[in-house]
Amino acid sequence: MATSIKIDDDLKDRIQHLAALRQRTAHWLMREAITEYVQREEARESFKQEAQESWAAYQETGLHLDGEQVSAWLKTWAADEKAEAPECHD
Repeated sequence: MATSIKIDDDLKDRIQHLAALRQRTAHWLMREAITEYVQREEARESFKQEAQESWAAYQETGLHLDGEQVSAWLKTWAADEKAEAPECHD
């Protein structure tokens, strides 16, 4: 599917300059930039969705961990054997 975008002359010149420095085409550079942007935004949306689901689960059940529990558990990650994740509680 072909798509076109309009960009101002200044941005076009900057893209062409950067593409020349990278020994790539302007087309390649723009595709790469768009791909990275879309991947980053998809990851952000996934994170937001997971946070909303976690909040809804907490509101429904009241189950949680406090910061001290999480911190103590994360400190075990530097050890040879990671501790099991603590159990959620009311």
